[in-house]
Amino acid sequence: MNPALEFNRALVEKYDRPGPRYTSYPTAPQFHQAFAVDDYQRAAHDSNQAAVPKPLSVYIHIPFCKSLCYYCACNKIITQKTHRATEYLNYLKREINMQAALFDSTRKLTQLHLGGGTPTYLTHEQLADLMQHLHQAFDMDDSDNHEFSIEVDPRTISAEQIRALRGLGFNRLSFGVQDFDPQVQAAVNRVQSEEQVYELVAAARQAHFKSVSVDLIYGLPLQTVASFDVTLSKIIALRPDRIAAYSYAHLPELVRAQRLIRPEDMPPPERKLELLELTIRRLTEAGYVYIGMDHFALPEDELARARANGTLQRNFQGYSTHADCDLIGLGVSSIGKVGDSYSQSVKELSQYYARLDQGLLPVHRGYRLSADDLLRREVINDLMCHGRIEFAKFEARHGIRFGEYFAEALAQLQTLVQDGLVQLHDDALVLLPQGHLMMRSAAMAFDAYLGGEQKGRFSRTV
Repeated sequence: MNPALEFNRALVEKYDRPGPRYTSYPTAPQFHQAFAVDDYQRAAHDSNQAAVPKPLSVYIHIPFCKSLCYYCACNKIITQKTHRATEYLNYLKREINMQAALFDSTRKLTQLHLGGGTPTYLTHEQLADLMQHLHQAFDMDDSDNHEFSIEVDPRTISAEQIRALRGLGFNRLSFGVQDFDPQVQAAVNRVQSEEQVYELVAAARQAHFKSVSVDLIYGLPLQTVASFDVTLSKIIALRPDRIAAYSYAHLPELVRAQRLIRPEDMPPPERKLELLELTIRRLTEAGYVYIGMDHFALPEDELARARANGTLQRNFQGYSTHADCDLIGLGVSSIGKVGDSYSQSVKELSQYYARLDQGLLPVHRGYRLSADDLLRREVINDLMCHGRIEFAKFEARHGIRFGEYFAEALAQLQTLVQDGLVQLHDDALVLLPQGHLMMRSAAMAFDAYLGGEQKGRFSRTV
């Protein structure tokens, strides 16, 4: 087990409670509808006026799936009617034009991510058309130093299409595997063979993708330690550059699709901790570096190098190696981060179309950060990405005395200090090896909005 991560079952159980993932701060429950289109336009204008405008990042949400995965809580539309994607792309291109007009044409687009839903629901021709339109609207970085990624459902794509994605400029792939066990796959209605995945990963290697990632989920119905150990062995043999191992949040009262999972098939709570401990042990023994949260990477991967040299970033897509960008969200339900603001588009397809038909951006709600928000966001980011907070950095940048400003937060952290998760020095706060798994609990001490009413909105922290 690498020195940055230790698993203590008793402490994991103690701190495994609901809390934010901190892909943003403040978190999404603080977004409100008083933030409107004119606020977003003002944020874009102000971002253009910065002394050195940030590069641009684009997230595009493709909501369609051909079949329903019972565990999935994403915003999605299950349909076999592929013509619906054609209509969606026509509207998406309208939004691309409207968004691009808000940003200086000299600003380079260095980061692109297609998520869903199922981005590979789109045909190669549709993806090519979308990429061409992005090139026409934005100054796309074509140097291959960019980070252009796409989520792939192995059931919806061939090896030939993988190679075609590389030709379109994508250089990172994320394969949704979840579990190789046939019984588990049947229980969540996502049946795919390991041969499919192996063939596609081999094609990605041959096409020289810079990074191949695999997503796993632990805590799914019918999973056992023995069965998931087999899946982990197969994934380790596959040797993806990155592995994301997510904890399954079973909330059938909130997620309708999850009601299709038989309650008697769900593993007991202690099983999830056994699966987590197994995952950490197997992956770290296989040489993977724990990046943070649910993410692991090979030592030579850019993500591991960024963690080692202190340049790791965190945004709505999780951990990133790229410098902080202004993030433009495109498509239904997408979230953006421009300047000192967050924004989210409408969640219903009919509303998305109606807004664009009226010539309006589909911004539904958002948030403009205060000076205190910006300070706390930086503190939480340093903790989540680097495992330490250097007080002098924030005192110089924000004109505060760290110990005085965050006296309440530091007092809340005393329990973590006593449990050997955190060290508090005169000049820094440092996560200890067994505290890395509980970094969300440490970050929560700096969250000014985290009341009891809000805690129920989040997944468990471990």
